[in-house]
Amino acid sequence: MREWQVKRRERTRQLIELGGLVVKAGLVELTDDDRATLYGAFLTIAAKLRGEQRERALVLWKRKGKRAFEGEIVR
Repeated sequence: MREWQVKRRERTRQLIELGGLVVKAGLVELTDDDRATLYGAFLTIAAKLRGEQRERALVLWKRKGKRAFEGEIVR
């Protein structure tokens, strides 16, 4: 397989996995699949990560995400 095909498949897999997280978090249903709302929320997250509270937010979100993956948090 050519290098560009491998890279394209890797990117496609990454995008599918990230989309799956959006669905798993319930964001598609909660926003009625409104892409502008989802994008706005992601921009808000990105702004927070550019700010002074970056490290605190990352620690909090990572902890919460790990717990959710482990099944400790039920929506």
